[in-house]
Amino acid sequence: MPPDIRLDMGVHQRLEQRLKLAPQVIQSIEILQLPALALEELVQQEMADNPVLELKDPPPADETAEAQPSASEAEEEDPVQREIDEEWREFSGERTPAAARSASDRKQEAMLNTAAPSASLQEFLLTQFHLLAVAASVGEAGTDIILNLDENGYLRVPLEELASASDGRYAVEDAEEALGYVQALDPPGVGARDLRECLLLQLPQDGQELVRKLIADHLEDIERNRLPKMARATGGRIEEIKEAIEYISHLNPRPGSVFSGRSVPRIVPDLVVEYTDKGYEVRLEDSRIPYLGISALYQQLASSSDAGTAAKEYLRDKIRAAHWLIDAIEQRKATLYKISRAIIDFQKGFLDYGLSHLKPLRMQEIADHVGVHVSTVSRAIASKYIQTPRGIFALKYFFTGGPSGTNGEGETWRTVQQAIKDLVDQEDKSRPFSDDQIAAKLHDKGYPVARRTVTKYRKALAIPSSRRRRDY
Repeated sequence: MPPDIRLDMGVHQRLEQRLKLAPQVIQSIEILQLPALALEELVQQEMADNPVLELKDPPPADETAEAQPSASEAEEEDPVQREIDEEWREFSGERTPAAARSASDRKQEAMLNTAAPSASLQEFLLTQFHLLAVAASVGEAGTDIILNLDENGYLRVPLEELASASDGRYAVEDAEEALGYVQALDPPGVGARDLRECLLLQLPQDGQELVRKLIADHLEDIERNRLPKMARATGGRIEEIKEAIEYISHLNPRPGSVFSGRSVPRIVPDLVVEYTDKGYEVRLEDSRIPYLGISALYQQLASSSDAGTAAKEYLRDKIRAAHWLIDAIEQRKATLYKISRAIIDFQKGFLDYGLSHLKPLRMQEIADHVGVHVSTVSRAIASKYIQTPRGIFALKYFFTGGPSGTNGEGETWRTVQQAIKDLVDQEDKSRPFSDDQIAAKLHDKGYPVARRTVTKYRKALAIPSSRRRRDY
């Protein structure tokens, strides 16, 4: 080792500045991001963890948020002695406090109003299959087939693979026989190995020969709207081909999807916009969030000389945490209201006239208007929904960019998409517009967008190409 290099240990002082968020600030940020349902769950959890928190009666509906007293002021106005007496009787085992009864009643009501889980596809099919009189080996094979169906009701595993994995319980012939039984069960089309077989299983035994032939040999031609080719191949007229395709469109390509267990996410609006004689009014929809207060008994115990030092320190920590939670919830309400109020004021044209009047809006504009950081706006609108006279929308729906029109005013991308949809709806289906033609017509309407942009939005709207839209 060179003589001028030393390795040693020592204690050194260093002065530096660091930005560190206080716990209450972190809690406020987290609560601001929560939608109504998640905040309700958080409050219930905090009430279970923090004994000083309790339910309070909410203030009258006509009182504004600014007029509501703080947590400490509310405690001074409560009949403290009566509350202490009630809680003391609860500690003595004489009765259950109203807050506990209320929480218990809500839990029981939620349990009673929760729908029982529906049967799965496999359970539904096994119930039918077990009623059939089949050989034991066929029954074993049928059970394995049903248990290996995917969520759409298709059998993606080869019968040979199932038989080889059965350890001799059944042969391939048994599996083939069992598959026939499974494919005869409800819902029609279940047990198919591909789309073609699924659609054919849903056809009646007799009739619909043209439909059967189109499914068997021309699924790709149907997808690409090749009506003349199908007419030549089948000998049918164009009108007959159209009728057959219309019939096919009513068949179910995913017969097991109704049992997939996927539920539509429940949306609970955090805000409601209503039109009054004063214009559009915004209010917070927070009736599901319990109104919290701090127990007067625990406040008295925390300052009592009878309690031990450790007990008083514990209660003071819990009371401090309760104040932080209550203040964070109130701050969330105030911030969410101010931001949503600014959004509604900016997008008033959308509420009055619809999508064509939705303006381009950036979060920075709302942040500057409200006087908060743009990250606060981003957190406030995350997973939040607002109910308006035009429907329920995510708050982020109102933030969108877009091109500048020929008149110099901005247009949102959703406005352009709606314009594309309107053009397609109004076109002559015997001569549908190409993407180039749509781009030219949009330019005439004041939306200077490129053809590739039209293609991108057309696909996003699930609008087929002009070839597939053509009506013969």
